[in-house]
Amino acid sequence: MVETTVEALLEKAYDSLKTGAGQTALDEARAALETALGLDPQCAEVVFALKCVQWWQDRLQKLEDFQESFDQGGYVLSQWKGFYSFLDRINGGGTPDFDTCLYAVRRFVFSAALGFFKNVLGDGENQHDPGILLQVGRCYKGIGSYDLALKYLEQARRFKREDGETLSELADVNALLEETKMAKVLFREAFFVNPQSANLRSMESEMIVRLRDRVAELGFSGPELLEWMPIYGCLFGVFSIKRELKPVELGRLKQSIFTLENELRSCPDMVAILKPRLINRYFWLIDHYENTLADPGLIEETMLKIKIIDPVIYERYIR
Repeated sequence: MVETTVEALLEKAYDSLKTGAGQTALDEARAALETALGLDPQCAEVVFALKCVQWWQDRLQKLEDFQESFDQGGYVLSQWKGFYSFLDRINGGGTPDFDTCLYAVRRFVFSAALGFFKNVLGDGENQHDPGILLQVGRCYKGIGSYDLALKYLEQARRFKREDGETLSELADVNALLEETKMAKVLFREAFFVNPQSANLRSMESEMIVRLRDRVAELGFSGPELLEWMPIYGCLFGVFSIKRELKPVELGRLKQSIFTLENELRSCPDMVAILKPRLINRYFWLIDHYENTLADPGLIEETMLKIKIIDPVIYERYIR
């Protein structure tokens, strides 16, 4: 059947992207889009889709520079953030409206990366490698196979329990599967372990995307935004599931608070990062005191510290 309408040609291009994973899929998509452009040179979606396909064609040509499958898969995923920067440029910083196109591109990219990582995973010792398991789980999430993503990310977590990147991906998948309580717990843990390891561009769940956008509206961006996410996650009621700390965790928390307090005093050039990181730990300490019915004086002492370093956050917290 020969497609004779722009709509049919767009559908053909998107089907090629969703079911393919290499240069052939990109070539097929491009051919359909160029035919569509000939029918309607003013069609904004066709122009947009062609730009996306061309961008990925240019990037995937560099796969030849990598010899190992793991490096090839890593390279493909590493370009995802750059792709969104490209979208920001061609859309003037706004969000593109062509969701069907972006979904097809996403399926293509993560399917391509998944093929490389599955080659590495095999059925041998790499089945116990948390780094490979994380990447496989991330790719399954990217193509919408959330149950398989959960399987591999949970395996990765078993081998590397305190990894912020794995925790944030696992939280996102739980949210997508509507396991809201677990998602909130895991997101909070991830932002406590290492806020900078969370890849917000790869987050899909409405819970975290809305929180990211609200914090960005407050004027935060880049590394600072990541540090303030858990603060406002608590203040906005997103990270509302809290737990009692084990004795060893409490000891580590107090030690990290002591270290950050000293760093905040001695490194004024790092205040933008250190202040929210410290406040987040104060929040965890207060939650622990409340959960264990500790001496109210300990809570008041910690609240006073928050008030001293950020009166605005203090006022929001006590409301």
